[in-house]
Amino acid sequence: MSEIDLKKERLFILILATVQFVHMVDFVVMMPLGPVLMEVFSISPAQFGALVSSYNFSAGIAGFIFGTIADRFERKKLLLLSMSGFFIGTMICGFAPTYSILLMGRIIAGIFGGVLNVLVFTMVTDLVPFERRGNAMGIIMGAFSVASVLGVPLGLTIADFYGWHWTFFFIAFFSLIICFLSFKVLPLFEPTQRNLNWGNVFKNYLNLMKRKDYLYAYSMIFLVAVSMFVLIPFLSPFAVKNIGIKATDLKYMYLVGGLCTVFTARWIGKATDQFGAKKMFMIVAALSLFPVILFTNAGPMTLVMYLLLSTLFMTIVSGRMIPCMTLISEVPELKERGSFMGLLNSIRSMGSASATLLAGFVIVESEMGTLLHFNWVGWLSIVVVLITVYMAFRMKIHRFSPHS
Repeated sequence: MSEIDLKKERLFILILATVQFVHMVDFVVMMPLGPVLMEVFSISPAQFGALVSSYNFSAGIAGFIFGTIADRFERKKLLLLSMSGFFIGTMICGFAPTYSILLMGRIIAGIFGGVLNVLVFTMVTDLVPFERRGNAMGIIMGAFSVASVLGVPLGLTIADFYGWHWTFFFIAFFSLIICFLSFKVLPLFEPTQRNLNWGNVFKNYLNLMKRKDYLYAYSMIFLVAVSMFVLIPFLSPFAVKNIGIKATDLKYMYLVGGLCTVFTARWIGKATDQFGAKKMFMIVAALSLFPVILFTNAGPMTLVMYLLLSTLFMTIVSGRMIPCMTLISEVPELKERGSFMGLLNSIRSMGSASATLLAGFVIVESEMGTLLHFNWVGWLSIVVVLITVYMAFRMKIHRFSPHS
């Protein structure tokens, strides 16, 4: 590949990373806003869990439906359409006067955010050959870190000064800028399957779901999502109510942790290319057990100690997804790649949503205002992680093309 082609590839990856960034900010910012929203709307942990999980449930359903047409339409046009829908959903969140309207806005934003997530990973898989894909996946996954470093602290600062509504207005405005950049920079993607016969679409999709060589990938991504989202949505409420961190200091957790994750995500991505996705997943997953145990059993501590603990948690726990997605990207055939990624991300969203709802019912608020049973979901997360390590060890990979 020429130097010019490599520069174009890097530019495309950068644009896709910004798309990932904006909808990740929209999703992630809900969690540090948890203490504020629980107070403003007088909602329980279960109701807050519904706010977070509604995004993932709608994203999962949208991903499932989108997967049926992913390989039959031009991807860039679908991305621009999805960015427009995402803008509308986020604006509804900004104007929401009640919990119900906010919930509706989260559902709409989740629908289009879910499609964007599928499109980003599918486009990366289309654009980047396998030997550089781990690094590219690291950059895309690093969008979560950048969202934490820049988007979430800025969003929380806006909420501190102007109110939580303006956080969503900021995200919506930024999404318009990224939509324009995507229109100007990204190339057109020829559909891999031109004939659209709706009678065969769902039949083929069901066959895709039944393939035995894909079942491990589906199960693994579901469980990885569960292991993360029984914990992540409640990190901020737990920090405020149990550890004693001020709600206005939560932005530092995302600033410091996200900044460190920018570097660790790139390192994990390069190590994945060098040592193999399977080996790196098992290593990072095993290491992630320690911060889970420490965080979910933590008591009152200083802000500095908390930042050390939360940074350790964010860098290692989120790092599992990089080798996981790289490992799974080896599974599908080229002609089924878009549909496979749509179904895969749908299953991941369903896993995240189910885990958040479950945790919302397990975790309860005491009369003193502290959260109880957070350590229970911590141990559940550990058990699930150990299962995914075993699954990765047993997973058989069939690479269909050296440049797939």
